[in-house]
Order: sequence, then structure tokens, then C-alpha cells
Amino acid sequence: MLAGEEFGRLFETFERTAFRLETLAVYDVDEEREEIARFLAGEDMGPDWDDNPWVRSMTDKGKSVSRVHVLRSPLTDYLRYELAAYPGNIKAGESIGIIDLAEQEVAGLPDHDFWLFGDRDVYRMHYTPEGKFVGGELLPADRLAEYQGYRDVALTHAVPFASYWERHH
Repeated sequence: MLAGEEFGRLFETFERTAFRLETLAVYDVDEEREEIARFLAGEDMGPDWDDNPWVRSMTDKGKSVSRVHVLRSPLTDYLRYELAAYPGNIKAGESIGIIDLAEQEVAGLPDHDFWLFGDRDVYRMHYTPEGKFVGGELLPADRLAEYQGYRDVALTHAVPFASYWERHH
């Protein structure tokens, strides 16, 4: 398992592209608890929601950041919160797609989250059943093609976030 600092370094050292596949309906992130409560109470979410600085720190360097979130309607409170934040990520330059398994079944996707950094590094993420991140691992180079395949399946079947949001919001 990679420590948080080593994982964070992957975001600093990737050269061109970073892709994330998300598969959970709930992520239990300590740093988000207060923000989720504010969101559910209908409070103002602040300027970072309008233009995500973390995403912008990568896209301003000419790097491409994208994700596909595989979910199933109806949305959990957590997913409503996360999806409501996506427009700020998109404004900062991230490309986001959605696969709603209630609308289409997609074969060939894993049941776990990962990051794919360019054509070099695959970082598989591990979570508790409640969605608490417990670490991850850099997979060996011989698994790269497998995860590129997962990325390609996800990108082929995902609808652009704006189209999904317009239909469901």
C-alpha cells in the first residue's frame, strides 16, 4: 500500500493525463463531513465550488484530468453532493462522464476505483464497505493494458456530465 504522500506525488509527476474511475455510492471522507452537512442544509458552498483549485492546479499546466463515475439512480445524499460539485471541476478543466447503471448495464468495468496516470501508472484504491479510503497500491506494469481497457469501456459508455445532470436535476 502506498502512503498518502507517495500517492499525492503521482499527481505532481504525471505528464499528460490522469483518469479516475469512481464506483461507490458513498465516500466517507473526514475532510468532507462539514461541507456535506452545509450542502444538505442548502447553504452556500463557497468559491472553490465554482472553480476547483485542485483540478485547476493540474489543468493550468496543460495536463488533462478526467473521470467517469459509475452510479445507480436514485442518488444517495453523498452522490447528490458530489455531483453538485462537478460543475466547478468542469470549469477548472476536468472532463467528467456518468454511467448510470439504472439506465444501462455496462460489461467490462471493475467494481473498484482507480487512477490511471498516462501510460505509466495504475493506482488501485481500496475502501471499507462504508466508503472509507484505507489505501491503495501501484499495480505492476503488466496490469496497465487491463486498466486502459477499463478506462476505454468507461469513456465509451459514459454520457457527458452536463447531459446527465440536465436530465436528472
